[in-house]
Amino acid sequence: MATSAITEQTRNGPPDRLPAQGVIRMSRISITIVPATVFSLLLASTATATATAQQQGQGQQGQAQQGQGQGQAGQGRGQQRPYPPPMPRGVLGGVPMTAADSAVKAVIDRLDFESYKNIIRGLAQFGDREQGTERNARAVDWIEQQLRSWGYTTERIKYEYQGQPREQVFATKVGATVPQEMYILGGHMDGRGGGEAVNDDASGTAIVMEIARVLAASDVRTTRSIRFALWNNEETGLNGARAYVEQRKDLQGIENPRGSKKYPEPKWLGMIQHDMMMWDHGNPVTHAQALDADVDVEFQLNSAMAEQSAALALKLINANRVFATDYPAVMSNSMSNTDSAPFQDYTAAVSLRENRRLYETGRGANPHWHRPTDLFVTFSDADFRLGFNAMQTTLGAVARLVDARVTTARADR
Repeated sequence: MATSAITEQTRNGPPDRLPAQGVIRMSRISITIVPATVFSLLLASTATATATAQQQGQGQQGQAQQGQGQGQAGQGRGQQRPYPPPMPRGVLGGVPMTAADSAVKAVIDRLDFESYKNIIRGLAQFGDREQGTERNARAVDWIEQQLRSWGYTTERIKYEYQGQPREQVFATKVGATVPQEMYILGGHMDGRGGGEAVNDDASGTAIVMEIARVLAASDVRTTRSIRFALWNNEETGLNGARAYVEQRKDLQGIENPRGSKKYPEPKWLGMIQHDMMMWDHGNPVTHAQALDADVDVEFQLNSAMAEQSAALALKLINANRVFATDYPAVMSNSMSNTDSAPFQDYTAAVSLRENRRLYETGRGANPHWHRPTDLFVTFSDADFRLGFNAMQTTLGAVARLVDARVTTARADR
């Protein structure tokens, strides 16, 4: 049973506009319909954040005055002010980090901004990677080579599109104690438009691959499994993801061979998709990343697993508050047109985006979408940084869910 509720999506302003005494300034109000249990969680989370913000009010006011002074000083020297201004830790409410969170952060800190950009650059060398082309096939091979170079055993899903064979690759971090259950992280490697498909969707594919690189380390342990899926044929109707679901949904949790403790298709606990991750320049579009740029986490209210999906989305929102360094995250309930959709009636399914797909991207928020201008050189570091913050958000949430840890500090390991 779902209930209607008005939820306030809030964030503090940039450093020179932080509210005094911890009063949170609202920059957006949206009407969202969420399941009743999740709405209760949202109320509890909001109450905790408000109390913490009140306790830290004086400190944030001091940060605001300091940031304002620095901004004025920079302008006095004729220097261009950073745009958007950097947001200090705690600007979204100052959630205390527990000992368990510190262990998770040790994993997240291994994410590398330049590595993320280099993976995007590597994908861009194959142009738009349109399905059915040689450049698409070579990009699939390149992705597989990267995954193998990090120590993964890779597999391919084979299917047909309009009577022609297609392939896509995936790899799995096998859980140490509960290998028969897993979370799936996805991004689509195919593109269109004649450019380099950097934002749509090398930016999401690289998030999945950079997380895979970090978790491949021999000293990183997870209790449950994580699968890294790089979908093909998203642009033609989610055909690659649909083929995966059709071929493997009935294999979940089955040990094969029996007694081997091997599970070719662990039970799906959730699917997290990443699709167009870097461009939040407002609408009407501005030259630079918008001051209120954020990571959009969407689930589909009209799905069999809506309540579970909303709960997973909330875990991502909360992980963003603790682990993301630059951009906040917001949640909405109209996930659409992305590879998590084929999963939404079978498991918790969400997508991360730069903008809400139906209400912003679909209304002209990204002028480079499916255009020749979707090139590596089109995007600034502020744009790439938005994708990087989405990656911190996903890894933070998933690392909590699978109890990811760096184990080398233990002498008995």
